[in-house]
Amino acid sequence: MTSTNDIRRSFLDYFGGEGHQIVPSSPLVPHNDPTLMFTNAGMVPFKNVFTGLESRPYSTATSSQKCVRAGGKHNDLDNVGYTARHHTFFEMLGNFSFGDYFKEGAIGLAWNLLTREWGLPKDKLTVTVYHTDDEAFDLWKKIAGLPDQRIIRIPTSDNFWSMGDTGPCGPCSEIFYDHGEHIYGGPPGSPEEDGDRFVEIWNLVFMQYEQLTKEERVNLPRPSIDTGMGLERVAAVLQGVHDNYDTDTFKALIAASGELTKSDTAGAMKASHRVIADHLRSSGFLVADGVLPANEGRGYVLRRIMRRAMRHAHLLGAAEPLMYRLVPALVAEMGAAYPELVRAQPLIEETLKQEETRFRQTLANGLKLLDEATGTMQAGETLSGAVAFKLYDTFGFPYDLTEDALRAQGYGVDRAGFDAAMAEQKAAARAAWKGSGEKASDEVWFDIAEEAGGTEFTGYVSNSGEATVIAIVRDGERVKSAQTGDEVMIVTNQTPFYGESGGQMGDIGEIKGDGGFFATVTDTAKPLGRIHAHKAVVEGGEINVGDAVQLAIDVEYRARVRANHSATHLLHAALRKHLGGHVTQKGSLVAADRFRFDFSHPKALGPQEIAEIEAEVNRHIRDNQDVSTRLMTPDDAIAAGAMALFGEKYGDEVRVLSMGVADNASYSVELCGGTHVAALGDIALFKIVSESAVSSGVRRIEALTGEAARTWLTGREDRLKEAASALKTAPEEVPARVLALVEERKRLERELADAKKALALAGSGGGAKADDAGPEQVGGRAFIGQVIEGLDPKGLRGLVDEAKQRLGSGVAVLVAVNEGRGSVAVGVTDDLKGEVSAVDLVKAAVAALGGQGGGGRPDMAQGGGPDGAKAADAVAAVRAALEGMAAAA
Repeated sequence: MTSTNDIRRSFLDYFGGEGHQIVPSSPLVPHNDPTLMFTNAGMVPFKNVFTGLESRPYSTATSSQKCVRAGGKHNDLDNVGYTARHHTFFEMLGNFSFGDYFKEGAIGLAWNLLTREWGLPKDKLTVTVYHTDDEAFDLWKKIAGLPDQRIIRIPTSDNFWSMGDTGPCGPCSEIFYDHGEHIYGGPPGSPEEDGDRFVEIWNLVFMQYEQLTKEERVNLPRPSIDTGMGLERVAAVLQGVHDNYDTDTFKALIAASGELTKSDTAGAMKASHRVIADHLRSSGFLVADGVLPANEGRGYVLRRIMRRAMRHAHLLGAAEPLMYRLVPALVAEMGAAYPELVRAQPLIEETLKQEETRFRQTLANGLKLLDEATGTMQAGETLSGAVAFKLYDTFGFPYDLTEDALRAQGYGVDRAGFDAAMAEQKAAARAAWKGSGEKASDEVWFDIAEEAGGTEFTGYVSNSGEATVIAIVRDGERVKSAQTGDEVMIVTNQTPFYGESGGQMGDIGEIKGDGGFFATVTDTAKPLGRIHAHKAVVEGGEINVGDAVQLAIDVEYRARVRANHSATHLLHAALRKHLGGHVTQKGSLVAADRFRFDFSHPKALGPQEIAEIEAEVNRHIRDNQDVSTRLMTPDDAIAAGAMALFGEKYGDEVRVLSMGVADNASYSVELCGGTHVAALGDIALFKIVSESAVSSGVRRIEALTGEAARTWLTGREDRLKEAASALKTAPEEVPARVLALVEERKRLERELADAKKALALAGSGGGAKADDAGPEQVGGRAFIGQVIEGLDPKGLRGLVDEAKQRLGSGVAVLVAVNEGRGSVAVGVTDDLKGEVSAVDLVKAAVAALGGQGGGGRPDMAQGGGPDGAKAADAVAAVRAALEGMAAAA
């Protein structure tokens, strides 16, 4: 038997040997087509090549593309498990020509692979062509030698492919395999064509036209080829079975679920085992490609897939979560071809386990309500929409899960009633919002969210992508379009741009569209916590609601923000380790050029503490451990030891970031919805540049990472070199040299002060004015009055005390003039302080210096004023005050 892995490999090797570039599968999240929920065909990654928007260094290619059809118009979810060939996840083998070979080459390559390489009997193969495609008809006769009756002309759109209402299109040629007369069904185009006997295994699309309008179609200058072969279908053919679920990959997964549940895989529960096997593949690959369960968008579709499988696990009697225990079997079957499964295995297992653990309680409550609601119903009756909505709203039961649960019992569900209940709830939510006092300016965002739902953020796994414009807001009002020069907020259905929240600044970048449209995104906001609104300046062209656009973030800006954000997590953990468990985050700002981190702590950090914290963060950066992400409920995350960040609003699920390793456990575990580095080494370098107080009990650290930190350190080094050059010494000797200079300066200052004191006490010279020399008699009392230029005011008190000793009995006033300011001290000997107050005298001097006040004791008072030029006037004012006292006596 040829294994599925062998078939995939032989297909790629065959076309690789024919000169085709073997292209790895693209992710399941298509970032080049905003109209698609998931990649659903092999040509999706090449769409822009076919339309001419993108060029590649090859003209022919081949791939095995991962595909999911479980949402939107391509939705096979309800049929999975009950038919032989419906899947939510499948692989599409394909070969592509971008203006290289055309119909003859495509038909020749296909026929040769099927009949010569794989050895399929020619009499088992039938083909179809579009009814007007005589060229394809004749080529099949020429190359394959098929008789006319096995080349069937089909006049319907089944055999004419188009990319959309306009764009590339062309006729198809489908290849069918006849499984034999023992299976009901007829060839394509016959009344029995819906039977399972004839199965389409390959579709060759001949892209030869461009649809300009509904009525106008022209020939493409370079016709192209797009083919698609379902790997699961051709594996069934080559392995001699009719049912896809009987192929080796599915048999292995079904056997694993049967062994774990101890249940029969071929009996009454066959459909449940098939659902589990199929949905395990979808769930595993979607999680590996960055999709996690959520309440909106792709995450909601994933949750529906997971929960549908988990309900069937419940039907099989699984007493404990089952899905995560099947992941090793999935990786064993498909991990060699898709190494992303191997890399993501721990995340896949944990996500499935968390989801199933939560859902089991939801399922128990929901099924109880269903049993009560259907207890009196008869087969063929319909469950009310109100009950279905209660299951959805209260217990998290998706509508299709309710439908699926009731199908086996022969009950229907009132979809119209369900939709009416949903509309009623939205109306009530809007009324409650209006009554909550929210800003009226936010109503425009509420309207957008109500109509279109939240923006799906794709930036965890991609830096660019396509999207559809769902709203444009200018000056607080919704508009239909924007032109060159307009400053607007552009809202799209999905975006790689992170909206400012949790302290992390919003992304910047650019948006482009058809017709030369180009806009610069200067910031990204997140109104209502659900919508990503791109603040943009239209640089050229016009944009309209409904347009498809290409979005690209500034990758370098995002990288710097990511490094700073991850560094805040490491810093938080280091602070708690070195300062204590009382440390909690009180706020943060994560920008591209720096970050700040506020935390609770009662006192300033010492230099040694800062150095130790900084060293610890850098040690984890050098260890370069990968950063892991898990999805959990907030309560489960906090119970597991995760730190909740200040000011962050958490929904039903949170991303839990784990960083670093310490004592065989994660060093930092925090709830955070921001963007982060893949490995800690991406931070490169961490440097604390300041530590300060914010308020009582709250400190702030400002820090840099990466190139910004290196530049800061380089600047410090440059200044050190400049200082060393000025000091004429080596940089490493600068501290000792500066210390020596400081000591020398202190010595000289002391000597200068002593010299000035000596000159002042000598009574003249050295800056003292001759007419201020003393002692003299004023009002019958001995008096010394002097002005001293350049004296430090701190030396005045000592000089006044010495002057009082010289006088024995009397009054001394000294005025120091320093840098234009006058400082005065007045001393009165003890025998006179009952008659004369130094406080009164100093106030007179201070007034003369242009100041106010002055104070002290009756025997010693000091003050000063801004006008040092009036120093002599200050002495004179004291002299006059003494004379006035004598006259009054």
